[in-house]
Amino acid sequence: MKKLFFATHNLDLGGIETALVTLVNDLSEKGYDITIALEKKEGVFLGRLSNKIKVVEYNTNNNKYVILRKICNLYNRLKFMIKYKNKFDFSASFATYSLASSFMARTASKNSALWCHADYLTLYQGNKEEVRAFFKNVSCEEFHHIVFVSKEGTKSFTEIFPDLKDKVITCNNLINGKDIIEKAKEPIIEEHIQKIAEEEIPIFLNIGRHDERQKKLTRIIEASKKLKEERFKFKVIFIGDGQDTDLYKQKVNEYQLEDTILFLGRKENPYPYFRISDCIILSSDYEGYPVVYLESFVLHKPIITTKVSDYEQVEDGRGIVVEKDTQAIYMAMKEFIQNGYELKRPFDDQTYNENIVKTLETIF
Repeated sequence: MKKLFFATHNLDLGGIETALVTLVNDLSEKGYDITIALEKKEGVFLGRLSNKIKVVEYNTNNNKYVILRKICNLYNRLKFMIKYKNKFDFSASFATYSLASSFMARTASKNSALWCHADYLTLYQGNKEEVRAFFKNVSCEEFHHIVFVSKEGTKSFTEIFPDLKDKVITCNNLINGKDIIEKAKEPIIEEHIQKIAEEEIPIFLNIGRHDERQKKLTRIIEASKKLKEERFKFKVIFIGDGQDTDLYKQKVNEYQLEDTILFLGRKENPYPYFRISDCIILSSDYEGYPVVYLESFVLHKPIITTKVSDYEQVEDGRGIVVEKDTQAIYMAMKEFIQNGYELKRPFDDQTYNENIVKTLETIF
């Protein structure tokens, strides 16, 4: 039985955390011995881990006194090395940005991987020096494998680090289709949402962190303003929160869209809202591999998406792909309200997962 080690920050709500929990639960069922190390042993997804998986905590000291902080962190490193150095067959830093996760993964085995969840050249707005500094900071060159969840991320990285191209692997995230379908059957607690679901008007759903720099939800709000001015009837549900939630609510109030755009906050289980929605909408400037694509495919919901990573999986039968601007979002929403969308490409999550596991087994 191979022993696998994954390090990350915590297991709170988020796409990266969803991907990790799905991955380790699947691998655990296949007989792998899994250990997860968390900088903070917290997060709602802790309860979703298989009871076969071991969870340990690695404390990072953040004391304001530099010397004391360095002494404490050095002690923590030494303690970790004594207990775990090269004790695993494979190890991964799943939180790309985390120095602690990088250290743990590179220590726990000689067969280490850095997991990367974005197209970092887009993330850093084309600044190659910033991308280079980011990856140098987490000692990317010391990993045996560098795993990207999208081909766009792989392409950007190898352009900046051509000497590391032989270490790079592209591997999408796994998806637990059965679990998603079962969770989608759970009831919706908000009575006003239940009533909206009974109305014969299109419902658009956006799920994600409220971060305007990346997610650009103002595009959906601005598009909704134009559509309402043209007297179209529809609803938009936002699930999630973040640093720009207040900005979005302010704009919704300013445009008098309170009866059209509804904020439901974060949901541990967002899938019942997929069930009542007619179309999923993604307005981002960039993504890693959008987990919402897979969730939509499993639940047979069409998508309106901007041209983020792997948007080709939506084209020709699973939704509408548009440019990254408000007008394009507006036109796609209008087209959907007027004509709907007929799904033409089925999705087989079992075959999809099997292909990913085969790729992973080559590096384990």
